[in-house]
Amino acid sequence: MLKIFYVGIGGFVGAAARYVSSGLVHRSIGSGNFPYGTLFVNVAGCLLIGFFAGYSEARHFLKPEIRLFLLIGVLGSFTTFSTFGYEVFSFARDGEFLSASLNVFVHLLLGLLGVYLGYFLSKLA
Repeated sequence: MLKIFYVGIGGFVGAAARYVSSGLVHRSIGSGNFPYGTLFVNVAGCLLIGFFAGYSEARHFLKPEIRLFLLIGVLGSFTTFSTFGYEVFSFARDGEFLSASLNVFVHLLLGLLGVYLGYFLSKLA
């Protein structure tokens, strides 16, 4: 139960940080309708999860509770793209290139299909 608490508190922090960071970037660039704020949080989240996961693996820097809070909670809610990026990286690092490629392809295909289907279904409601 305590593990869920760590993830939940981290999720709150990450979601709030995403909202603030994305908004600041969008307002400061403010050109057109390209989602610069989303791009920023996705890339920043990937950078941070790569750094903390690598640093922790190499130096046993983070206790399991802190990993739950930071990697799954904070960064997981800051952007799930960071988790996706790390999972694809892990497959590739381990020489599982087919799994890495399949993961990218399936996420993109099913994600876009899900958006299309949800949008389509909303028009029927």
